[in-house]
Amino acid sequence: MNLNDDSCVCTTYDGPLGHMLLAATDTGLAGVWFIGQRHGPVDVEWREDASHPVLRAAVTQLAAYFAGERTAFDLPLDLQAGTAFQRSVWQALLAIPPGGTTSYSELGRRLGRPQAARAVGAAVGRNPISIVVPCHRVLGTGGSLTGYAGGLERKTALLRLEGVLHH
Repeated sequence: MNLNDDSCVCTTYDGPLGHMLLAATDTGLAGVWFIGQRHGPVDVEWREDASHPVLRAAVTQLAAYFAGERTAFDLPLDLQAGTAFQRSVWQALLAIPPGGTTSYSELGRRLGRPQAARAVGAAVGRNPISIVVPCHRVLGTGGSLTGYAGGLERKTALLRLEGVLHH
């Protein structure tokens, strides 16, 4: 899937951590980005469609997540925007349970690429579906809060919301 094609529709969501852009295709949710984050879409001309069923469900589920009423998401996903390696990393992110974390090196081991922590980190950083595909649950060695395309303040807030970090 090419996120620049005409089959993509979008809507915005004003969440507690900032304004977000959501995108979907006929296959499923293809993007959730904080406006202005690193690796977000640039110069796209998607049709606005807040009534699209996947986008409507995503907004509802994100609102419930931020309200503490939901810990996991039940949405069809379209992860075709990445390379085969990126997609394998994004799929591995989906296995990290709510309230859990992992490290970049552990993700590499799970993928059979124990020496690929840097490549895994790069793929995690390019995850197009933040929060829903929980890249915020990946920590540096020793549990350090490293990197988050949406900013470390947001990563910290998401981990607090999930009970991983305490105030």
